[in-house]
Amino acid sequence: MYNRDTIVALSTAPGTAAIAVIRLSGADAIPLADRLFHGKKKLADCASHTAHFGRIQSGSRWIDDVVVTVFKAPHSYTKEHTVEISCHGSTYIVQQILQACIQQGARTAKAGEFTMRAFLNGTLDLSQAEAVADLIHSESEAAHRMAIEQMRGGFSDEIKRLRDELIQLASLLELELDFSEEDVEFANRDQLNELLLRIRKYVTSLMDSFQLGNVIKNGVTTVIAGRPNAGKSTLLNALLNEERAIVSEIPGTTRDTIEESLNINGILFRLIDTAGIRDAADEIEKIGVQKTMQKIQQSALLIYLFDVNGMREEDVLQDLKQLPIQDMPLILVGNKCEERNPDELDASFGGLDQVIFIAAKTKQHLQDLKHRLVDAVLVGNKSMPDVVVSNARHYDALLRTQTALDEALTGIALQHSKELIALDIRQALDALGEIAGIIYHDDLLDHIFSKFCIGK
Repeated sequence: MYNRDTIVALSTAPGTAAIAVIRLSGADAIPLADRLFHGKKKLADCASHTAHFGRIQSGSRWIDDVVVTVFKAPHSYTKEHTVEISCHGSTYIVQQILQACIQQGARTAKAGEFTMRAFLNGTLDLSQAEAVADLIHSESEAAHRMAIEQMRGGFSDEIKRLRDELIQLASLLELELDFSEEDVEFANRDQLNELLLRIRKYVTSLMDSFQLGNVIKNGVTTVIAGRPNAGKSTLLNALLNEERAIVSEIPGTTRDTIEESLNINGILFRLIDTAGIRDAADEIEKIGVQKTMQKIQQSALLIYLFDVNGMREEDVLQDLKQLPIQDMPLILVGNKCEERNPDELDASFGGLDQVIFIAAKTKQHLQDLKHRLVDAVLVGNKSMPDVVVSNARHYDALLRTQTALDEALTGIALQHSKELIALDIRQALDALGEIAGIIYHDDLLDHIFSKFCIGK
């Protein structure tokens, strides 16, 4: 699997900066660093979790003044001896120190290898290790909070609890197989059925949270669509509070999509301004309309914007029939309502479902639209649940757990053999075990940690 080499990598972002941090981990990390570091005393004689000033020197060549921090096993992130060298953030200095470490016997770390060692040495379980990568890439408060909760073990604790409950009764069922000739029953079938139903219900609730977790983790792809001159670009600019898109009275100004990110209440929305939907006047605009349709199909949320002064209710409904919406959440927004009476608007568009009236140019009622966007993501939840599934691998394992539990429940109802019921329960246990890494294979770890940055 992995050997006990001492590994080294730059742990801060590459490029020129005030400081850079180079990390070493492995049995030889401290002796190796001692061969390069010149300070008041040897790092091997220093207490764990202490920092020391000195210089890094390769042979007689002085490379840089540094601060070295020592973490002695098992009290480190990897549970191995770990040394962190804080040097000046010159690309040349970093490369020289890395090269000096390699010359002394270290090898360059693979992507995610420090965190892989933390997992293999028991600092983190697999779902917590994956949360480290999510934390690094979090772009919003909600994504950060979700990653922190998973890294603290909230999700894996729930999985382990479910698994432990299932193991207790499953072990009794397995015991029955050892006494099959005596026809004894150690596992009460009613209790087993009740437990399987309860676990299945919770697994289903976790699976239901995946849609929310996925959009929080990756951002909510939100298309702004409508006819030319409905004010789509004006709305994008108003939401971003900057002149991002060109605004013109000439229809068809937006020929290509414009994408920007907007953070609302800790949730990241990836807004896409699109070409106006109409019979295209030329080939370029036709391509733009086709792109609009493609973006709508790929989006998680659609804002359909219409001009309350230039369209009727039946026009809006006719447009919606032509859009590839399917079951996508839809927010209807009537724009340019600056001089329209609210009662008149309600009367004119009363047949539309929960339409919001705004004035993008003067930014009237934009807050109502922002509230509706957040509500569409939370889907009835006033706040984010404590445990949210955001990882496709976890969702797949939960789906296999659910299938195995269904098979076991069917087996109990139809009085299948103990062997078949026990096999179904084992499959459920294995699938749950894969989430936390209780059960894993090397190819899976390579796939997971290859997505990490070097040095983490």
